[in-house]
Amino acid sequence: MSQIESTYKARDVEETIDIYFYRPIGYVIAHGCRTLGITPNIVTIVSIFIGVTGGHLLYYRDVTLNAYGILLWVIADTLDSVDGQLARMTNHKSKIGRILDGLGGNIMFLSIYGHLFARMVVTFPDMWWPLLVVFVLASGFSHSVQSALADYYRNAYLKFVVDPMKSELEGAEEIRKEYQATSFVEHPIRKILLRVYLNYTVEQEAFSKNFQKLRRRVDEVFGAKIPAWFSDEYRRMNKPLMKYYAVLTTNTRMIVMSICVIIDRLPLYFLVEIVVINAIMVLVTRHQEKLSARLLGMVDERVNVVTERVMV
Repeated sequence: MSQIESTYKARDVEETIDIYFYRPIGYVIAHGCRTLGITPNIVTIVSIFIGVTGGHLLYYRDVTLNAYGILLWVIADTLDSVDGQLARMTNHKSKIGRILDGLGGNIMFLSIYGHLFARMVVTFPDMWWPLLVVFVLASGFSHSVQSALADYYRNAYLKFVVDPMKSELEGAEEIRKEYQATSFVEHPIRKILLRVYLNYTVEQEAFSKNFQKLRRRVDEVFGAKIPAWFSDEYRRMNKPLMKYYAVLTTNTRMIVMSICVIIDRLPLYFLVEIVVINAIMVLVTRHQEKLSARLLGMVDERVNVVTERVMV
């Protein structure tokens, strides 16, 4: 394993553009940050400011300014890679860091969507603006669900196939307990971030009913010691889906958005996100749910066989 690859979550869940572009650049920057004593959370905060600024530059119907905005977003996305690589490089991982990272991505996309909406409002006749509101809100909601599910199933893959310690998969009930036990007076920022994280996790679980049954059953039967047969079966069934989850994440939508911004066809971007990417999400998650049900049946069958042997 190369030094750069040691900072991956796992090669199976990495996107091609990440492996050949963001991760190599990110590794160099992360190495420099480690030398200077810069923490992953600081990198995340800097990336937010850069990404929000890039979003603002997309408001103008000027190709040069738009190109600068896209460049700033690429820089922000690179730093988004850096914070995770730096955290793994220094073993400086924390739940708050993970929440801040996810929140940062949402803030940057809010900037993008808000400025694209404002640009369309001043571009199209007044009669169109109610439709534009619906378009942008539907796109924002779609983006939230798409990204949440991609992140969730990638972490599930890490837990069941790669290494449970590398996974950040958590149940809503665990987070809810931590949220309720955290005092707003003593830890106001942590309380707010945990509330955001809880909402995010509830959203993920709402769209993965069969997987929730599988996750609870695996935890109940195997705990942290996932047997090899289950890891092998999970990888065989789910690895082909990783390329489709990649479509639901940042890189694909940013390529589409950049093209639409440069050619000044903003509604096309929102249409792609609402129709095309949502269609991919529905198809892949429905198949994922079928696979989860099949794996659950395999776990129960194994448990029944062991029980029968014990009774004999």
